[in-house]
Amino acid sequence: HGLDELCDVLREIRKPMVVVPGNAESDEELRRVWHDTPLVHVLHGSGCTIDGQAFWGVGGAVPITPFGAWSFDLSEDQASALLDPCPTGAVLVTHSPPYGVLDHGTRGVSLGSREVLSTIRRRTPPLAVCGHIHGSSGRTASIGPTIVVNAGPRGVVHVLSRDRSV
Repeated sequence: HGLDELCDVLREIRKPMVVVPGNAESDEELRRVWHDTPLVHVLHGSGCTIDGQAFWGVGGAVPITPFGAWSFDLSEDQASALLDPCPTGAVLVTHSPPYGVLDHGTRGVSLGSREVLSTIRRRTPPLAVCGHIHGSSGRTASIGPTIVVNAGPRGVVHVLSRDRSV
């Protein structure tokens, strides 16, 4: 609910954006809303390049949640197929956090994706942006050289240095 209204607000931003579906909307719904906006790239098992930086994204909740039919969920196997083509060095944008990192729910249990974690370890993105687990919103961690940011519902600003040694 409210996807069109939210996207109308985001249309005011005149900068390139990448978006992935959360668990409340599908990639088809996002593509419908953004079909006429060339600055917005809907990523779900796909990527794009902005100003020379590659991005790859996978949306939905991984693993499958107990939320029921309204939630856009993927199994770890489904996520694996969508994450496998992610190029090394691409910024990784996922709805679900990597397992064990910025993924602890209200009961303290890790709710993240093992496939997202595996992709980060294999592809070493300079930055991995996720959400889904609101309790970790706004927090940052790292997995090896990869900075992991849980942007959460309010978002964050993170400047990715073009000089990877910084």
